[in-house]
This record gives sequence, C-alpha cells and structure tokens, in this order.
Amino acid sequence: MEKKKTALITGGSRGIGRAICLRLAKEGMNIAFTYTSRPEEAAKTEEACRALGAQVLCIKADVSDPSACLAAAEQVKAAFGAIDVLVNNAGITRDDLLLRMTEDDFDAVLKTNAYGTFHMLKAVSKIMLRQRSGSIINMSSIVGVKGNAGQINYAASKAAVIGMTKSLAREVASRGIRVNALAPGMIETDMTSAMPDQAKEAMEKQIPMGYMGSADDIAAAAAFLASEDSRYITGQVLVIDGGLAI
Repeated sequence: MEKKKTALITGGSRGIGRAICLRLAKEGMNIAFTYTSRPEEAAKTEEACRALGAQVLCIKADVSDPSACLAAAEQVKAAFGAIDVLVNNAGITRDDLLLRMTEDDFDAVLKTNAYGTFHMLKAVSKIMLRQRSGSIINMSSIVGVKGNAGQINYAASKAAVIGMTKSLAREVASRGIRVNALAPGMIETDMTSAMPDQAKEAMEKQIPMGYMGSADDIAAAAAFLASEDSRYITGQVLVIDGGLAI
C-alpha cells in the first residue's frame, strides 16, 4: 500500500487556508497546519479534516519567528516521517495610502508575508532536499502581480513571494522539488461578505467573468500543484482571478 503523503499548510485555521486543508485531506493526505490566534477556528479545521479520514496535527506558530517555523517543520517530520507538500498561506494586511502608512505597518506585513514564507521555505527545504522530493506552493496575490492603491506593503510582500518562488525553483529542481505560486484575485472571504452590496457589485464589474472566486477555487489549484499531475511544472505563478489581470 502506498504511503500517505503529508501536507503542511501555514495559516490553516480559516478562509483559504482551511479550504486547502480540507481539499488536501479529501485527496488522502495527512494534514499539519499552523495558526496564530482563534484556537476555536483551528479546532474546526482539525475536526473537519479528521472527518475526511486524515490524520491531523494542529500547531500554534507565528511564521514571522524563524525558530517557530523550524520547530513546526521538525514536529511534522517527527509525527509523519516526511513533508511532501508545503503551502505557505499565512498572511496579513495593514492597508493604507503611502503617505499615511507607518513603518510598523510596512514591517508587520513584510515580517509575516515575506519573511514568514522565507523562514518556512528554509525549514522545510532541508527536509525535502533529504527526501529528494516535494512540492512547495507559495501564496502570492494578484496585488503582487499588478499592484493596488493602498496596499504598497502587501504588494511588496507578495511580489517578494514571486521572486522567492522563481529563485528557489531554480535551486532545488535537480533534487526533485517543485516550487510554484498561486496569485488569487478577488475571493469571497469573511471580509468581502461584510462589504455593502454596492461596493461588492463595483468590485465584480472589474472582473471579466463577472463574479468573485471562492476559497475552494484556490484550494483546487493548490491540489493540482500538490499532485503528480503537475510533475513537470515549476517556477510558475498561477493567477486565479476570473480574468482581472488581463
């Protein structure tokens, strides 16, 4: 019987992270995920993954802390024997126009979104290099591809993720490790569901397909990049945006 693969997803307690955990559990993988706050939401993800037949490891860890990333990777390796898939999904926003944005706002977003990705890449790459296999999926954003007013810090962090993706893909391809990025556009989340209908309609008018995507759309793309169906794809940025970036 083929050994079950193990996926580690950062920021897996809700939203896109939870959808990815559930989709990869459905694909038959062991699931490990990190969260930083709201333990009740983490418990919901854990319970839902177990209901799908997955073994689950839930870890409280702040990805902006390199020692926490290293400890999380070692914990997953000890529990399951391998890390076959890493999804760097944890991220934050602190939006404001440039002239009102503080250095703290800029630093906080870079520390989680860019440095957090860097720390996890470093911690998990060591394990994957010894395995001579693995798929790494980094969460960028359409904002990292085309920019957005009021999100200079977020755009900088997500553009950095694209640069790291392409560079690491070149470094580790010969060892059987693939590194790709997802760049979601406008996705239905807790934040967008709280928006007034008028504001939502204005957003949707900008999208050629006419509607916002769902967390499941992002999870489906992650499942593809985690699978052998994408075995000859590395260093790519898959934009999932209903045509917004065209």
